[in-house]
Amino acid sequence: MPILAEGLPRKIADPFDYGGGNINPRGAADPGLVYDIDPQDYDKYLRCTIIKRASVHCNATGMLPVYHLNLPSISVPNLRSPVTVSRTVTNVGDVDSVYHVEIQSPVGVRMEVDPPVLVFDAKNKVHTFRVKLSPLWKLQGDYTFGSLTWGNVGKVVRIPVAARITIQDFYADVA
Repeated sequence: MPILAEGLPRKIADPFDYGGGNINPRGAADPGLVYDIDPQDYDKYLRCTIIKRASVHCNATGMLPVYHLNLPSISVPNLRSPVTVSRTVTNVGDVDSVYHVEIQSPVGVRMEVDPPVLVFDAKNKVHTFRVKLSPLWKLQGDYTFGSLTWGNVGKVVRIPVAARITIQDFYADVA
């Protein structure tokens, strides 16, 4: 039986409903790769100034899409033309490690990763890779899901990818 999402109307659950999966304490203690983010990185995208936690001033007109944040997931809500996002990973596992990418593209989306191999050593602990998402058809759609997995002999580091192909704004999204 399929997993159903809570709430009304009832629907078959998708990755937005059931999250990233089971908790693996051993894997969390030794993840291999991490997606570091500094709280100051949010300022680049939110265009906010925080003054001693007492007041926050934001420039909503200057906001960049959130999918540019270095998060361990990628979600593009309005894929009309090719979009390229970057992610930076830090190796916290074995010093000399090589990770190869495995791509599971969301339905209707072509996904390319460059470079397809990350080589870490004592001098190169941090690498940036680019993910290009391209719609395969011109169709107003719902979210489709895929993943990007970095793997080596002992580790598997997976991030979910969600994309919604759009050809026009939904009225409900802009109203």
